[in-house]
Amino acid sequence: MGKRSMAAMTAALAAGSLLMGVPDAGAHASQQGTAGSSPPARSLLAPGIDLDTVTIPELQARMKDGSLTASTLTRAYLRRIEHVDPRIHSVLRTSPTALRQAAASDARHRRGKTLGPLDGIPVLLKDNVNTRSMPTTAGSLALAGSPPGTDAVLVTRLRKAGAVILGKTNLSEWANFRAAKPTSGWSAVGGQTHNPYVLDRNPCGSSAGSAAALAASLSQVAIGTETDGSIVCPAGMNGVVGHKPSLGLVSQSGVVPISAEQDTAGPMARNVIDTALTLSVLSEGRDSRGENTAAAPQGSSLRGKRIGLWRLPSLGPEVDAVMTRTAKKLRQAGAVVVEVTPPYQARLAELEFPALLSEFHRDIDAYLGTREGPRDLAELIEFNRSHPAEQTCFAGQELFEQALASPSTTDPEYRAMRAELKDLSRRSIDETMVSHRLDAIAAPTNPPAWTTDCARGDNDVIPSSTPAAVAGYPSLSVPAGYVGELPVGLLLMAGDRQDAELLSLGSAVEQRLKAWRAPRYLSTWR
Repeated sequence: MGKRSMAAMTAALAAGSLLMGVPDAGAHASQQGTAGSSPPARSLLAPGIDLDTVTIPELQARMKDGSLTASTLTRAYLRRIEHVDPRIHSVLRTSPTALRQAAASDARHRRGKTLGPLDGIPVLLKDNVNTRSMPTTAGSLALAGSPPGTDAVLVTRLRKAGAVILGKTNLSEWANFRAAKPTSGWSAVGGQTHNPYVLDRNPCGSSAGSAAALAASLSQVAIGTETDGSIVCPAGMNGVVGHKPSLGLVSQSGVVPISAEQDTAGPMARNVIDTALTLSVLSEGRDSRGENTAAAPQGSSLRGKRIGLWRLPSLGPEVDAVMTRTAKKLRQAGAVVVEVTPPYQARLAELEFPALLSEFHRDIDAYLGTREGPRDLAELIEFNRSHPAEQTCFAGQELFEQALASPSTTDPEYRAMRAELKDLSRRSIDETMVSHRLDAIAAPTNPPAWTTDCARGDNDVIPSSTPAAVAGYPSLSVPAGYVGELPVGLLLMAGDRQDAELLSLGSAVEQRLKAWRAPRYLSTWR
């Protein structure tokens, strides 16, 4: 698949977004002024442009006809960060060059020399992605000194595409790979990020700030990272879209690691078209065979699509009821929905964590060697012991200590574990899809958001993300519905390098479900 097929897919999705209005603006309007703590003022940018609902193709059309500038758009998001973010604590810092970047984009638009669909579009980066002009901390005071000397490869790609790097988002410190019972969305650098739907509820996963910022309309798109669940769970729990790409599709160079065998950065947005357009910029674009994998010419119809529904009743009857309603809507749109249970899940759960411990020790030592501060994991452990601010929500660093004592990745026992993980995770998806002739497997992304509690930690045993995360296959979370005030996502997964097909299917699902609605920033709920 070459550039023409990539253009065909993104053009098809863009047309759908312009014609069908993704997300559902009517749902947003119905939420304004309802009971509870008052939401911020509506995010109107200009007549006919609402930041909550506008898509990248719509913004680019406005910039092309001169009725909008990138500078105006960037200022609007900076104002929203200033006025809204104090309630949710999702943005650590804004870029001092954001308006300069936007002005450069405006000059290109005036000359008719734009650099692609992200030219002039504000993007927030999770703060484990290296930026030469801003600190990159992974949420830890240990990295809060000098910025990295260079951008991550994915940031270079965004800059070359004309995107406006708006700032950095808070995250679960060290991507939730420090304590045995962490609290998602907390870091020593940024404090606790709150879920915009209900402020005392948790935003989930390590890309917490990226998802919460999008839910609050503080940027057009954001970048998250995932080892297992840290893009898709925050997306689901904050009512936005998150795509975990196939492993290797997006460069991990310059991203704070957990495991090279599972880590990937990926795009997050309020709708699928913006997610797909961002992936087209982030993506390396070619697999080992030299084939383009970022996009494919797929339609946005559900008719005849076969979807396997993995119900996961362990997430509770309220989530299962959302899945029942979702299956009914998909069937009404012409999809065939069959119930499935991917095999080998217990064995994957048994093996994944020990393998990640060994990989983290190897990969974090390599990364720390490129930065000022602790030079390896042993020094990082000592830093945390000597800095009380690192212990203000939870004191533990059990995962660090276990990783330090774990077998090397050259150890035969470790190698056998990782080989079995790769085999069983891929078979769990491949065999399920082949036996039922599926286009995708679907599952609930998340339970309703739990109450944030530093003493208790997370309540986050969420198995749906594991098969695709361990296999290195793509997964995509789209809003599916609500349990009361709390969003629930639908997680779609497919085979290796089927990212484009999955995004096209996700667009059709999004159009059918129309589940998105703006948050109300309630202080608490039931």
